[in-house]
Amino acid sequence: MEAVLFDEVDADERRERMQLNGALGTTLAIVVLFLVLGATIGVPDDLMGGDAGQNSHWLPPVEERSGKIYDISDVFSRVSWNGSHAIGEVQSIFVEVPAITLKDGGAGATGDAEVHLGLWLPVIEGCDYTGNISDECKVPVIAEIGPYYDDGDVDALTPANRLGRFLIENFVPHGFGVAQVSVFGTGESNHCMDLMGHDEQAGIKAAVDWLGTQPWSNGKVGAIGKSYDGSTPWNAAASGSEYLATIVPMSGLIGVHELMWRNGSMEARGAIMHNGVYGSFGLDGDLEDAQNGCEGYMEGYYAGLGAYATGDDLSWMKSDYWTERYFLDRAMELYNGSIYIIHGMQDWNVDPHMAFPTHQIAIDNGFEVKGLYGQWMHDYPDRPDGHDGGIGFPWSLRWDWADDLLEWFDFYLRDVGPQPRLIAEIQDDLGGWRVEDTYPPLDTDWNVMTLDQCEIVSGNDLIDSTSETILDCGTMEEDFRIIGMPTIHMGARISLLGTSGHLFVEMQRGSDGSHLGHAVMDLRFSDGGKEGKVLVPGTTVLAKMEFFAMDVVVEAGDSLILVITQTGEDYVPSAVSTLPVNVFLDDRSTLSLSTVNRTCDDLFLPPMQEQYPGCI
Repeated sequence: MEAVLFDEVDADERRERMQLNGALGTTLAIVVLFLVLGATIGVPDDLMGGDAGQNSHWLPPVEERSGKIYDISDVFSRVSWNGSHAIGEVQSIFVEVPAITLKDGGAGATGDAEVHLGLWLPVIEGCDYTGNISDECKVPVIAEIGPYYDDGDVDALTPANRLGRFLIENFVPHGFGVAQVSVFGTGESNHCMDLMGHDEQAGIKAAVDWLGTQPWSNGKVGAIGKSYDGSTPWNAAASGSEYLATIVPMSGLIGVHELMWRNGSMEARGAIMHNGVYGSFGLDGDLEDAQNGCEGYMEGYYAGLGAYATGDDLSWMKSDYWTERYFLDRAMELYNGSIYIIHGMQDWNVDPHMAFPTHQIAIDNGFEVKGLYGQWMHDYPDRPDGHDGGIGFPWSLRWDWADDLLEWFDFYLRDVGPQPRLIAEIQDDLGGWRVEDTYPPLDTDWNVMTLDQCEIVSGNDLIDSTSETILDCGTMEEDFRIIGMPTIHMGARISLLGTSGHLFVEMQRGSDGSHLGHAVMDLRFSDGGKEGKVLVPGTTVLAKMEFFAMDVVVEAGDSLILVITQTGEDYVPSAVSTLPVNVFLDDRSTLSLSTVNRTCDDLFLPPMQEQYPGCI
């Protein structure tokens, strides 16, 4: 899921406005100041000279960090004070996975299934990892688990620029171990590339259990990563390992079908993700290629095409391929740790509906949850190259992210320091950051209008494969902040020649046509969710569509535009019918906008950035 399938929204006009305040000049001045004063800027006096700060917050609340100065000379953020330990030589480890047996096929046939990992441990003065190890010498481990080592990236024994080098250089000196783990069928791990199935989960659990039970381990493991590597933390949580103490999923999946299908509509890549994309990682011309003959790999040939045809998870035909690859419910049942969710609000590769309403679901299930939700695309919070030119840039860059993670890992993996605040940090599309207790916030107001209140700018009520209908839903009298998952319930009549239809609605800002959000639906799934119904030709339905998560501001004097088409972005029309659909643009159809009242007083500035335009 590393390949981004979307072009970035054209935001030149807004980007120019956001850069008027001389952010570049300020950044250069800060860099000079940093070089003059040295890397110890911002370190409390009582922390100089070692890993202190055991009982107090050395990191200010996020609202008070704007004056902190960080080293921005690398491609990622750096902790503001370095740990005192050297980084040990990498160790190559193979972990047996006895849970893979003959019935699983692949390496289960020979009984030698194993996963491979590279391990870096801190060199702690006075600690000998080969003898009797005192509690003071035991360390927790941060693991990044994924399919890319040796497959499109470095091997597992080389610090990966993707995330591994960031973890190793920032956290090993602070007393953490770091592991880079290859899932089955990738890198030097054998068996079958299982695309997040139960076999892969068994391999992940074996690696986490091994890391948590070594003599040098304090028994606590954290899992972190982005994209596929951000999905393995959820899979680890679903495995029930008692040693998993925290997960940090970034742009991660809570389920494979849940990402690729939305209200019965399939992303273009959905049918081929297993065997057409990731399954090839297990084919490298050696004798272990035969180990791809496992249950999940075989099912992958029909599961994608079958789900495209039906729009559902195939459970009606007794297939567990997709239900096996949904891990949120099992994580809520079996996991016993904390959760720090990170997601880009402009990520259309792994859409933010993977994070919402997951954030609140986890809270409702009793978990300690934090969220970081910025206006970046499929990227990390602190990578300049990945943010440059995007919506919310330059304020989307979070140079304090390494510090933030150090505070999080200290508490949840070492019981050091007070508990981090369990909040949601959310950035709107104008750049402004604010703190919410959860996301979407609980004080949401709903503003409902019928579509007959909107003006038809072009097109009509007939939506086919070549047409679009544009509605202008009015000028805002004051700034209007739309958050969370707004809905549009639209009456629709399918063709007399078809048994379904397909709709895509894009919400745009009137002044520049910039994308605010989108919703998509196969009309067999007009009630939403994953259970469709058979439609008789000519049937009229109420399509209950929900927009993907957004946090956007339509400013006073600007307008809200809806563009209705048969499909859009990377979604493909219904497999059942691509025939025209008649929509009802009258009081039978409603647009419900979820909003909150927030002002400049509610916003905070991230470190190393200038004041937001409009809040001067």
